[in-house]
Amino acid sequence: MGELEEHTQWGFETRAIHSGQAPDPTTGAVVTPISLSTTFAQEQVGRHRGYEYSRSGNPTRTAYETQVAALEGARHGLAFASGLAAEDNVLRLLAAGQRVLLGNDAYGGTFRLISKVHTQLAWSAVDLLDLDALARDWPDDTRLVWLETPTNPLLRCFDIEAICAIAHERGAIVCVDNTFATPFLQQPLSLGADVVVHSATKYLGGHSDVVGGFVALDDDGIAQRLRFTQNAAGAVPAPFDCYLTLRGVKTLAVRMERHCANARAVVDLLVGHPAVERVLYPQLPDHPGHAAATKQMRDFGGMVSFTLRAGRDAALRVAAGTELFTLGESLGAVESLIEHPGQMTHASAAGSPLEVPDNLVRLSVGIELAADLVADLAQALDHV
Repeated sequence: MGELEEHTQWGFETRAIHSGQAPDPTTGAVVTPISLSTTFAQEQVGRHRGYEYSRSGNPTRTAYETQVAALEGARHGLAFASGLAAEDNVLRLLAAGQRVLLGNDAYGGTFRLISKVHTQLAWSAVDLLDLDALARDWPDDTRLVWLETPTNPLLRCFDIEAICAIAHERGAIVCVDNTFATPFLQQPLSLGADVVVHSATKYLGGHSDVVGGFVALDDDGIAQRLRFTQNAAGAVPAPFDCYLTLRGVKTLAVRMERHCANARAVVDLLVGHPAVERVLYPQLPDHPGHAAATKQMRDFGGMVSFTLRAGRDAALRVAAGTELFTLGESLGAVESLIEHPGQMTHASAAGSPLEVPDNLVRLSVGIELAADLVADLAQALDHV
């Protein structure tokens, strides 16, 4: 279930709407039905129509898994109840004592999961921008490189192809968190990654109304292990959650185009504003990883971060001073959000190598009218 259909000749937008989503054979319904049944009738003992029990497989989940796998160009797609559940499943591939190399900028929840939950694993936070140092100082016990690109919240971009080459030469696999970029902007498997993860709560769902996670990959053996744990541990999404994300993904391409365009308008304001110390956005030539982003991304995304010259208190005032940008955690939905990472999404990284600057503000730029977003942010900055 969740394997890529033979529709690779279709464009991205077409696959988003049609992969895994043929009209229902019973009724002709164009929209994939929400299959709420927890159990399925069997023709005889051990013989069924592909479904036994909804934790193990569900028709609505199959449609969703097939859809997103097709967008990532993956042979296999597995849906989970949250992004962290998806990450947890991938980390279970490692044996006790094996090491995860984690980029030194990453989502605080990922860091917490690796450092506080999977305590049987060794881990190191490294600068994945320095490829020479990565190759030179490679720990021999490393079995997994975990990278976000762009990262959360500093939006650094790493060269996926180059990092995969280094890791594969040394017997490690690479997992790329593609949440910020989405498969519309970047497809890590085509660049050599072994596994791709998403918080489907963000851009895939796109409407702040569903929590979910996703894993996409090509390797049959790894997929079999992940699918076993998916079923055995049971952190799977409900059929209605699958339906909501399936529906959200249909408009991913058009939403991402608007997110990117609006982000550029916001960046233009921030770059010239006297209250802003530095703007962090992959399109800017001086941004860390700009060359990698230019090489491997279709566009530069809808996430923007910046620091304030006047420090932490100014950052807190800006975060609380907007009207259209809602102060809240999460990202990637149609409405614009603003947050202070140091006290919100990345509080768990305080005092660690992944600690973020206290004058940092992160924006998730939505799809509202760009001029309205720029005006709202400008008035908040003017009051610092």
